[in-house]
Amino acid sequence: MMTDMFKKISFWFLFAAALSSCKKDDAISSDIPTIELVSVSSNNIAEGDPLTFRIKYTDGDGDLGENNANAHNLFLTDNRVGVTYEYRIQELAPSGSSLIIRGNLDVVLNTTAITNGSNSQNVTYSIYVKDRSGNQSNTVTSSDITIHN
Repeated sequence: MMTDMFKKISFWFLFAAALSSCKKDDAISSDIPTIELVSVSSNNIAEGDPLTFRIKYTDGDGDLGENNANAHNLFLTDNRVGVTYEYRIQELAPSGSSLIIRGNLDVVLNTTAITNGSNSQNVTYSIYVKDRSGNQSNTVTSSDITIHN
């Protein structure tokens, strides 16, 4: 009799635990993409060298990215001078689907420069993305990066 009672209690405990783990994550269900800066290839580089930024993305309705080669949906801004470089993220999920997508993207700034005539200069870069519906993500900003001769 005790083992039957134990089995029933165990069953209901496991059932309740499984049910609570099925809760949908509201942050992921958002139609607005979110990004996170995972890494920067270096925080001390020679002038002219490239920089690679790795960002983690999540989009609750899967409309991040575009197949149109002329589309721009990722933006990287040099915060010293306010210059924004435009990139294209290729379509990550089929049009018309409503999938939660997430992953990492590498964004390469092909060359860096000192803009004030000195031997070295600190810079930060900011990144955001836009999905096909025009929703803009949060903006992430790198820590200081030193560019030197």
